[in-house]
Amino acid sequence: MSNISIIGTGNMARTIGARAIAGGNTVEVMGRDQSKAADLAKALGGATTGEWGTAPAGDIVIVALLYDGVVPVVAQYGDALAGKVIVDISNPFNSTFDGLAHREETSIAQEVTKAAPASASVVKAFNTNFRHVLEKGRPDVFIAGDNAQAKASVEAFIETLGLRPLDVGGLKMAHWLEGAGVVTVGLANHGVGNLDFALSITELSV
Repeated sequence: MSNISIIGTGNMARTIGARAIAGGNTVEVMGRDQSKAADLAKALGGATTGEWGTAPAGDIVIVALLYDGVVPVVAQYGDALAGKVIVDISNPFNSTFDGLAHREETSIAQEVTKAAPASASVVKAFNTNFRHVLEKGRPDVFIAGDNAQAKASVEAFIETLGLRPLDVGGLKMAHWLEGAGVVTVGLANHGVGNLDFALSITELSV
């Protein structure tokens, strides 16, 4: 089992936190609004509340914030994240949700690496999963990262959630995972017509 800290108090923080506790992990909630963090920890049952900006208790730190807040918060935490595995779950959608907010071939996860301590490792995960599907279903979870040990830790955590982690490669692949997030929105608006699905891998039996 894993020791998890979640930075954020929104819907994804709640959903991942609930699955994490159900999977036997320890969970710490950290939020700018201490009362919201305390309320979420209480609602999750068995979670603790950390103080914003201090060193997270968890070895894995899930940054469950809107994309434009991720890099500034990681920079604010600074050395408090030294040695941690930082998981970015964000989707940098443009204003029309049909493209990425950044024009270069980068990703929020890659930008997090620049802002984080050198001893921290960054993994992209969960961004292709709609919240309610993650809450009620068993979707595949695609991950990307450069540090094999960090990815192994995140994969083990995902497995405690009853989900299947699938490694897509190095952290540069986070750019394409963010693009896959755009694809899920396009499918929801067009080909599928609803949000009740997840991208998954089907393997042929030989």
